Amino acid sequence: MRILKILAACLTVVLFAACATSGKVAMAPSSSPGHEIFYHIMPRSFRDSNGDRIGDLKGLTEKLDYLHGLGITSILLTPLQPSPYYHNYFATEFKAIDPAYGTMDDYFAFVRAAHAHGLKIYLDQEFQYVAEGHPWWEESKCKPDAPWAGYLLWRDKQHCVAEYFLDKPKWKGYDGRDYGIAMVDLKQPEVQRYFRNLMLFWIDPRGDGSGIDGVDGLRIDHMMDDLDDKGIEKHLFADFWTPMFRELKARRPNLRILAEQADWGYGDDWLKRGHADLVFAFPLRAALSKLDKREIVNAIRTTEAKTPRGKRQVIFLENHDVDRYMSVVGDDPARARAGAAILLALRGEPLIYYGQELGMRGRELKNIEISDGIQIPVREAFRWRADLEAPGSAIWYRGGERWWGERYNRSHDGVSLEEEEGKADSIYYWYRKLLALRRDRAELRAGSQRILCDDRSSLLCILRSDGVRQTLLIVNLGQTEARPGLDAAIARTGWVDLLDGEAIVPADAPLRPMQVRLLGTR
Repeated sequence: MRILKILAACLTVVLFAACATSGKVAMAPSSSPGHEIFYHIMPRSFRDSNGDRIGDLKGLTEKLDYLHGLGITSILLTPLQPSPYYHNYFATEFKAIDPAYGTMDDYFAFVRAAHAHGLKIYLDQEFQYVAEGHPWWEESKCKPDAPWAGYLLWRDKQHCVAEYFLDKPKWKGYDGRDYGIAMVDLKQPEVQRYFRNLMLFWIDPRGDGSGIDGVDGLRIDHMMDDLDDKGIEKHLFADFWTPMFRELKARRPNLRILAEQADWGYGDDWLKRGHADLVFAFPLRAALSKLDKREIVNAIRTTEAKTPRGKRQVIFLENHDVDRYMSVVGDDPARARAGAAILLALRGEPLIYYGQELGMRGRELKNIEISDGIQIPVREAFRWRADLEAPGSAIWYRGGERWWGERYNRSHDGVSLEEEEGKADSIYYWYRKLLALRRDRAELRAGSQRILCDDRSSLLCILRSDGVRQTLLIVNLGQTEARPGLDAAIARTGWVDLLDGEAIVPADAPLRPMQVRLLGTR
């Protein structure tokens, strides 16, 4: 939730059907740690099914064939709960679906269909706060004896002044309206019981441990041990998160918990004391944004050293909280291809943000009044057609003069599935090749990892091996042609270029700047 950091800086300065449409039972896919390829979706911006320009659950269901064909294994959704904010963080109701996205029936139909495609579902959760309009706030304000009065943190005995998110009473939405956000008292036994039951509902709606119709993982947004570092809600790892995770996994042993570490560091404390299964590799993402060999090597090594055995890092180039990678690398397709190749060759569980595979562009807005609208450019509609306004396009932000007028993605700009599909030189085709290699080669999914070319050259060399086959990634991150210096044992290996099928001797084949070479043994 990147907006937390931006806003803080500004302050300082039920249906249970058993069958899918295919006729097969929609069983929950089994968990395969290390094998996941996440696809991160903001539903509002993905696919509109009913012509209102808002992405929805039926639109997601319609495009499961596309996602399955892309080669991903898990879908990570941003929140679905009702909220006054377009991104659906800061809920006004937890056990509900935003009506703009559809109904609870639509939600379960989507989960069943995804499972029938062999895809897992991870659902984003943020229940440390509520927005104005939530019954816990509205029905207990200035009523200290109300049933829900103890669910929130209050600054006064009369319960008239809530403990505000980052101490600010109101927060502006992109639509110009202001809303309050209050902190939930996660120490209260009633609150803990409520959220455990809520999570049990999402992971096991039938209540039988089967996971049918249930999500396969949870993303915990803005997870902290001391909420907002206020010293009010302390020791949450031990007192709130760990007991809840333990109970959830007793019901669903294969459930995986993906924590967004609030400090955007290496996440080792969240993996150890917080008992999450995965965290986000933020420092590695920062290094990949610069495409600097030394920083990438240091980030790889430090990330591995800080990741306990059995835990994993989600590696990524972009998400809903940061600038689009194509914009980060200056709209340079060669640099974008290099970043994608490194991402999909490294050990970890890669995440593709919707539209990343097309090279969609976008940066946070600057020099504008702070609201959640500043991040709309990195959350624009997925480009299905060359015409941005074609049916199905989720251009919900149209009509906002700034958001629409300064949009990054334009009709017939070459960045759409329609324009890139079938073109061998497109970013989309490049991602398809890389994803197919990761799917087909076990050493890329779960093999060992060695850094070669550990010298002052500009070449980043990563060797992956599962004891049977090897894959060698070589990327020239410099500005001049370079030849890899590999030890004799590696150099003598019978390598094949996995991108064109030709036999190759690495030392005999220099790389031009930003050239990628993916070599493999048969």
